[in-house]
Amino acid sequence: MVNIFIAGHNGMVGSALLRQLKANHLNNILTADKTQLDLTNQRSVDQYFETNNIDEVYLAAAKVGGIYANNEYPANFIYENLMIETNVINAAHKNGVQKLLFLGSSCIYPKNAKQPMAENALLTGVLEPTNEPYAIAKIAGIKLCESYNRQYGRDYRSVMPTNLYGPGDNYHSKNSHVIPALISRFHDAKNNNTPAVTAWGSGLPKREFLYVDDMASASIYIMQLSYEKYIKSTEKMLSHINVGSGLDISIKQLTELVAGEIGYLGKINWDSSKPDGALRKLMDSSRLYNLGWRPKVSMQDGLKFAYSAFKDTII
Repeated sequence: MVNIFIAGHNGMVGSALLRQLKANHLNNILTADKTQLDLTNQRSVDQYFETNNIDEVYLAAAKVGGIYANNEYPANFIYENLMIETNVINAAHKNGVQKLLFLGSSCIYPKNAKQPMAENALLTGVLEPTNEPYAIAKIAGIKLCESYNRQYGRDYRSVMPTNLYGPGDNYHSKNSHVIPALISRFHDAKNNNTPAVTAWGSGLPKREFLYVDDMASASIYIMQLSYEKYIKSTEKMLSHINVGSGLDISIKQLTELVAGEIGYLGKINWDSSKPDGALRKLMDSSRLYNLGWRPKVSMQDGLKFAYSAFKDTII
């Protein structure tokens, strides 16, 4: 029987992984929340791995946030993410864990990378300044996995998701990503009969989004690929796999879709003094598609599910 540890099981991706693994009748799943295990503490992580018979790890734990949070707390973002990755990956190796899946982010790619962004765009240019510390930490996670594979023959894989949304998202007014921020803002505006809502930036940048349950599905799919099939589709020092929907949408269109789903009928204003970030971020997920996986949840359905999940959090 395989014992699976999900690091970050209370987060959006981690909780989706937990749901899907249980739905697949994989019940030998280990979890530990922040009160039980501080993943930034090396000694605590080492002890956890030493006392639990772990066979596989899904490393979904991370400090995450939107443009505002990345700009305000760069030291927190680089330090905490580096510590989590280093501690978990090294502890897994020291305790004989052969299989691990690391979840990164599409922000690893250069600011001016050719669109759509293929895996080989990594380390070919300057990163987007607003989230550079977070991106560097995620790049380090990829290289940690590759280094343990090269030196010790481990099977540590990396997946790079596009922008995710859905149940378990963070709806903080300043620290959240764009979709949960819009859902929360329009919900409040509708309930308070607010005549206008202000959105950040120009609305012109385009972004790709993926419903979180699709991300969990892709992660499990990649983890369960045979070793031979995985290494045939990747390279030793370019081993990560993009996970995206293959479609992007302007922030303006997205904002109007969210407002429509919630039923907000007021005016939408744009604050161009706020940063836009990169003008376009679309990933090339053909490597994954060629391996046989495709997303199932449309943007329209995903927003409906996400809003329903949001309402459950405020009841």
